[in-house]
Amino acid sequence: MGRGSSGLRRLVHEIAKFGAVGGAGLLVNLLVFNLVRHTTDLQVVRASVIATVVAIISNYIGFRYFTYRDRDKSGRTKELTLFLLFSAVGLVIENGVLYVATYGFGWDSPLESNVFKFLGIGIATLFRFWSYRTWVFKALPAPELVASAESLLVEAERSPRSRQRVS
Repeated sequence: MGRGSSGLRRLVHEIAKFGAVGGAGLLVNLLVFNLVRHTTDLQVVRASVIATVVAIISNYIGFRYFTYRDRDKSGRTKELTLFLLFSAVGLVIENGVLYVATYGFGWDSPLESNVFKFLGIGIATLFRFWSYRTWVFKALPAPELVASAESLLVEAERSPRSRQRVS
């Protein structure tokens, strides 16, 4: 197999790990949503926002220590800030779908709420996958690229420098 298949294999592996953490986050999100919705008098979207926040916390732990544990860890404050920023956008996407279904179309039975909550999570997940892997959990350079670059630098330092003066 060539280099391309290795990259594809890494992407598939990453998607599988992202999906495992996301699946656990989905369960947390839906369980907290239904628990809050059925044990309090909070409106449906407010219950959903609470559930989303709990899932975001759960997902950060899973992404940092499982899915992206091999990624750059040098800027944790920046990483967490970006994670929260993109998670907030995902929260708006996710709960915006539920809001439109509930208040725009009046679809607010428990089944309808769960269907649109799930649909919102799905749409937001696509955004989150792209943003987390692109901006939050940046890949470290491949070891072979680092070694190649280092050898080029060593070679450049060894070779005599010939500078010509322009008259």
